[in-house]
Amino acid sequence: MPLHVPPAPAPALRSVLTALASPTAVREARTPSLLRAQGPVTPELPLPVHILDGTAAKLAGWRFLIRCGERSVAAAETMLTPDGWAFSHFFEGPYIASTERALRQAEVMQQSYQPRLLSIPGLYMLALWLHGDCAADAAAARLAATDLLVPLAPAPPGIAAHRPHRAAELLPVLTHRVTPAPLLGSPA
Repeated sequence: MPLHVPPAPAPALRSVLTALASPTAVREARTPSLLRAQGPVTPELPLPVHILDGTAAKLAGWRFLIRCGERSVAAAETMLTPDGWAFSHFFEGPYIASTERALRQAEVMQQSYQPRLLSIPGLYMLALWLHGDCAADAAAARLAATDLLVPLAPAPPGIAAHRPHRAAELLPVLTHRVTPAPLLGSPA
């Protein structure tokens, strides 16, 4: 089934396009693959990035894969500021290829989904969040029990990358692992 990629806010896309057109922004990004890109680069596959805090998620930005020819060479992230959407940074690394792999996996599933990214900062983890309501506002951060979460590589120890999990099954595991342990000598 096809994925229903939500449209990014126009100001977020404009901020990425402006950054890509700026030699200074690209040079200062310290992303060698973006600096070496031969030919035009284009932002594609906008995905809303939500941050998990406890059991609630909050929209934090939009991530665009930056393509050059047939491959993604980097990613660009935007953030919401008091003045609206603004370019945040370029980056590269294993999450780019892992995101593409997870999206390809999702495209062959029986059900249609709206793809999003879910960041779990306490575990240094990122997951592809496959939201079952394809018509939902991408900024809505309500995780449904039947939504799928696909941990991206590298995943934390004990959590298999690229294995889809129902949110109702994986969230309790994640929130338990994020819960800080009591300090030694303090009452539990």
